[in-house]
Formats: sequence, C-alpha cells, structure tokens
Amino acid sequence: MELFYRNFGKGAPLIIVHGLYGASDNWLSIGKALAVDFDVYLIDQRNHGQSPHSDTHNYPAMRNDLIMFMDKHDLRKAILVGHSMGGKTVMFLAEAYPKRVDSMIVIDIAPTTCHPDDQSSQARTHTEIVNGMLSVDFSQVKNREDVNEQLALTIHSRRIRSFLMKNVSRSREGNYHWKLNAAVIGKELPSIFEGIDLSKYSPGTGITGFPVLFIRGGNSDYITDDCIPDIKQIFPMAEIATIPQAGHWLHAEQPDLLVKTIRYFL
Repeated sequence: MELFYRNFGKGAPLIIVHGLYGASDNWLSIGKALAVDFDVYLIDQRNHGQSPHSDTHNYPAMRNDLIMFMDKHDLRKAILVGHSMGGKTVMFLAEAYPKRVDSMIVIDIAPTTCHPDDQSSQARTHTEIVNGMLSVDFSQVKNREDVNEQLALTIHSRRIRSFLMKNVSRSREGNYHWKLNAAVIGKELPSIFEGIDLSKYSPGTGITGFPVLFIRGGNSDYITDDCIPDIKQIFPMAEIATIPQAGHWLHAEQPDLLVKTIRYFL
C-alpha cells in the first residue's frame, strides 16, 4: 500500500508513525522541531488520514506498509518513532527486519497484548471510542458541531472528542463523514490490541543491534512498572524515560519535553 506522507528537514532519516485515530498532521510541530537535525518523514498509516483504506488492519500489514515505504524512498535504515499503535508497528518491523532500524523510539505503548474483552482501561476506552464513532448518524449532520453533539452522548471526555473531530471530513457535495475507516478499525480492534509474542523470547534471545527508548507519560497507564520486565525481555537494551504531567497523548500535552527527550537520546 502506498502511504501518504509529509517530508522536511535534512540529515539521517527519521520516520514518525502516528497512533490509532491519528494522522501525520498531529505530529507536524514535533516533526518540524526534529527536522532541524533530521530528514523527517511523517506518514499516515492505512485506514487513517490521507492514506488508502483497506479491509485489513493488523500489525503485519502495517509493518509491510512501512517497509514498502522505506524501499520506495531508498531508506536502507531509519530512525523509527512510533506512538501507541504506531509504536507497535515499529516494534513489529524491528522484530522482522532489525537491520532496517537505526534507532527505535516507542512512545507510550507496551509490546504486550491487550484484549478488548479484558477490563483494562485501555480496552474499555478504545471500545467506547470506536462504538461512539460508529454511532454517529451522518445523515442528521448539518455541521461539525452536530458530530460533536452526537459523540458527546457516548464519549464524555471533551479532549477525546476534540481529537476525534480532526477526523471529520466534508465532501465536495457538502456531506460530512469520517476520514478514517471507522468500520474496519472497529472490526479489527482485537488485532490492534495484539502485541509481540512474549513467549518467543527468553533471556539472551531478545532483539538487539540498535538503541531503543520507551517514553511513557507520567499520568498514563499504557506503560506501567509491571510492563518493564516484558519490555526488557524483548528489547534487552531498552531505556525507559518518563515525561511528567503527561498522559497518553504526550505530543499534545508536553511537546517541548518530548522533543527534548527524543533529541537527547538520539
């Protein structure tokens, strides 16, 4: 699949991969700040932003999309930065193609599996979000505020609704719709919750050969202290950094500190 992308800067290639419901434009300010030192590529993953839609949405497919992107742009190796779902995409790439990774930075996601039928806050939140998006009746929408009002019936967080509203698009005929492929994302949510198979790795068999940094939000529960042994089992050389006063969306809550942390590591 040919992915939509944005590119700016000069230096070593650095690819930023957004998370679920996101797009490349969510990372413009981060990307431009890093473009002072790097050749930055911001991509839209499949079923998101301006990239094509597909009935398939899992990590092997997204990993292959990213490899195809690197091949098309003659990027033998790259610094890979992934947030949330994008973090798992770059981890799956690193597992299958470690020689294509210069450095890897994973932002606020653990490599392990989260199932939609468990009681974790992550699973509940994402299930509620997708159900809320799918419940919007666009035949009753006259303007963007109508979408927000419908979302508010099931999604009470103003911040989450504001983030989701960036995915509302208007056709030339004046009809509103979701830019992302909400139906497929809803169907594929179990695949999105999947992680790297921890049982494949025992002491001394983890993925090495390049520097790894996991960055977590101090107020987020996506990477808890209990996750660190799993991270170290798969990526033995991984470093862990915590950004204070930030939840899951670190790039929106603490952008300057996130850029500083990435730049210092690299």
